Amino acid sequence: MSSETFVAPRASNQTSVFAVHGADPEVLAFAMAKYSRSSLSMRESLAEISAQRAEQFLNTFYFQYGHRSIADLAHIAFAVERLSLLAAIVLVDEQRWDGQERSTRYQDFMKSGFYMPDFGTDRDAAKLYAETAEGLFAAYQRTTAAVLDALRAKVARPDAMKPDAYERTLKARAFDVARYLLPLATNTSLGQIVNARTLETQVSRLLSHPAAEIRELGVKLRDAATGAAWNPDLDAAAVNTAPTLVKYAEPNNYQMATQKELTAAAAELLKGVAIADAPVVDLVERTESLEVELAATLLYSASHYSYRQVRDIVAGWPETRISEVIELGLRHRGRHDEALRAFHAGAALRFDILMDVGGFRDMHRHRRVTQILQSFTTAHGYETPEAGDAAGLAEAGIVREYQATVEAAHAASAKIAAGAAPEAEQSALYLLPLATRMRCMFKMDFAEAQYISELRSAPAGHFSYRRVAWEMYLALGRQHPSLAKYVRATDFTKPIDLLQR
Repeated sequence: MSSETFVAPRASNQTSVFAVHGADPEVLAFAMAKYSRSSLSMRESLAEISAQRAEQFLNTFYFQYGHRSIADLAHIAFAVERLSLLAAIVLVDEQRWDGQERSTRYQDFMKSGFYMPDFGTDRDAAKLYAETAEGLFAAYQRTTAAVLDALRAKVARPDAMKPDAYERTLKARAFDVARYLLPLATNTSLGQIVNARTLETQVSRLLSHPAAEIRELGVKLRDAATGAAWNPDLDAAAVNTAPTLVKYAEPNNYQMATQKELTAAAAELLKGVAIADAPVVDLVERTESLEVELAATLLYSASHYSYRQVRDIVAGWPETRISEVIELGLRHRGRHDEALRAFHAGAALRFDILMDVGGFRDMHRHRRVTQILQSFTTAHGYETPEAGDAAGLAEAGIVREYQATVEAAHAASAKIAAGAAPEAEQSALYLLPLATRMRCMFKMDFAEAQYISELRSAPAGHFSYRRVAWEMYLALGRQHPSLAKYVRATDFTKPIDLLQR
């Protein structure tokens, strides 16, 4: 029997809560990680830790032992300014992401300018690109003015509403229509607050992208993360961001090699198959095995077919071929690589959505879902916002002008893609207006389907995603009628008050 005297722990009900400010993100992450390895308080830990000790700790536990959760504790705020809408879509495509971007619904983008790719010696392509982008902006300006005039004529100002509030509200409704003409080249700005683990994977993903602007963005984000942060208080000490956690972020060979092979496999395996017509929202019922879902999702992500069409084709294949497709998705996976997003399978509800790029960007903000994006293309055509919520194109008499502008942009994009300029296919994508349709599959549980249907169908929302949210609700009701009564969606087909925001 031990001769040691037992000492009972002292009772204490004095919980302490305090905010921490001013510590370098990596030092703070180390201090928080010490809770699992030391009995020191936060104040004691921060007093003991130096930046050098934090670096040594992170080099050991983060990089050697792979304890990546430590990086979840280091949060960094970034301002990312003057990047294209195309780059912004790629940048924010993280499931663990928090941020805000300039809104195409509430801001005039006429003064934003646009991204100009490097066309090398192909002057004709450069000229066509610039002329097309400038033409889209001119049409954007004309459409904003014309729709605003049409709305003023149709919607009277209530006596209780101040003139400036009336003008601001109608202008926002006009921007809802005009934004369809903004090209993906349009410059925007955003702010993000991310943890170092998300930042590392984000930088690596950007560095792996085929577009030069996006690879450059990855370099700039890594440089900003490894240097001192800007501080509006000039007298404050410099704060380092994440020099240790992000310094090794490099292009991801797994993602690059796999995407290339999957694209080739999809082209070969689906060769000769025409893209079938599909509804705006298709809630694909679960009839396939997990193996079929994985293979179908991988091919879906590398093609432009609907998930239902790919799923039905794959379901008829022998097991060996299905296994080969799954193998393609994992063949190049490195020791620390997470499996591709396509392997997030098994969700109860799978909504395959075909909508305009502008509306997709609003839906893209939902992080509690798994989103499988397809690449941009003109194969699905474009949306014409001439109905619903008094959009104003028809009232303004500019439907045909709008359609001609979008079709000219699509034609210019196709011509540039077929040219000899560096990264021709990537450069061509920048000319696609937000009216262009794209496809994305959203996998989720019932709670998230309920949330999106209720939030996005509300009268204050944009008519594009209001329609999608309503169609999600209807599709859910068809498959699960007993659950529809628990979803408080707003009927998209009924008129709304255009002055309600």
